[in-house]
Amino acid sequence: MSEFLDALQWPAMVVTLVAAWLVASQQKGKRSWGFWCFIFSNVLWIVWGWHDGAYALIALQVGLFAMNLRGVRKNDPER
Repeated sequence: MSEFLDALQWPAMVVTLVAAWLVASQQKGKRSWGFWCFIFSNVLWIVWGWHDGAYALIALQVGLFAMNLRGVRKNDPER
């Protein structure tokens, strides 16, 4: 299990890059997917950070998680 958690940083990094690409889109649908990908990457980074004892990273991801939830809400065309 430890090896799995050690390797989790790589998919977290890939998801973060994909999210950044999508959030930069001018299409609301792609931006929405980007914010949801960011949220997923926040969760992945928190799991990895907990395993690695990277508490500053966890605090950062919690803050970014909140901002990404705001991004989802602001990007919603019905709001």
